[in-house]
Amino acid sequence: MRKRVSIKALQAFEAAARLGSFATAAEDLGLTPSAISHQVKILEEQLGLPLFHRVHRAVALTDAGRTYANEIIGAFARMEAATRNVTTTGSGTTILTVRSMPSFATQWLMPRLNRVKALHPAIDIRLQASVSPIDLTAGAVDVDIRYNPGPPPAGCVLEQFPEDIIVPMCSPALANGLNPIREPKDLGRHILIHSEVNILGWRDWMRRHRSVHLDMDRGLRFDRSFMAINAAVNGMGVCLDSLLLARQELQSGQLVVPFPTHGLRAQGHGFVTLKSTAALPKIQLFRDWLFGELEAGREWEEQYLGSLGTVGNSAED
Repeated sequence: MRKRVSIKALQAFEAAARLGSFATAAEDLGLTPSAISHQVKILEEQLGLPLFHRVHRAVALTDAGRTYANEIIGAFARMEAATRNVTTTGSGTTILTVRSMPSFATQWLMPRLNRVKALHPAIDIRLQASVSPIDLTAGAVDVDIRYNPGPPPAGCVLEQFPEDIIVPMCSPALANGLNPIREPKDLGRHILIHSEVNILGWRDWMRRHRSVHLDMDRGLRFDRSFMAINAAVNGMGVCLDSLLLARQELQSGQLVVPFPTHGLRAQGHGFVTLKSTAALPKIQLFRDWLFGELEAGREWEEQYLGSLGTVGNSAED
């Protein structure tokens, strides 16, 4: 015989498990903490097993509760996505909400939105740029593009982008000015631009070029790559950043890589979705387009570095 459970109790359990607190779940649902506790108790009685450990005022999922929560949270997220999708079908369009780190959104994704729209006109993209952590189970965001993402959260899947290639870049005027930049040691006569949140920075580059001395205590410092890249475009110094993020400036000639290099390699961004929604058509279409663009871009990056010439007898060999 099928075991029936209360939808109201499931809603209370989902919020408490997702938020890790009866009090926070109560705020989320507009109830009191005692009402949440009562509904969870009803669910535990209906299932015949405890879902939470209760220690003083704190609660923690039991092993069974954690397993159950993974499924229930995913189910509620699917219902949220279904509700969101059905409200857009009347207009013949589907909204895909993408949250991205600001530099990737500004430097890479925004200039290409017309391409994905031309390929999939029925999908309207809502782009959010933020560094704040996002809880995909809340259902407000379909895709989260994270930098240095680490292991995926529970109930989520992560697909890594191709490795970033990190290289020195500057304006052509700076590279060919009074103190031209032709080889790594020439950087010692120029201002360094630091992207402080990047996985790899100038100190990592120095470890690959032990014969080159750079003053790490001086220079311009930014906490976003798009600002560092913009500063380099404006001739303010030499930045060390990703070919992925600076491709538009390199292709337009606003930036150059001033000497042959293999670059540093790092695992940068990742594509995160809920397991329960990863197979939705709008997410799959966007994912296939995005990774196709990334692979094409990687081919361009390798060709561009190859066009600079052969790296000489440096620490990069």
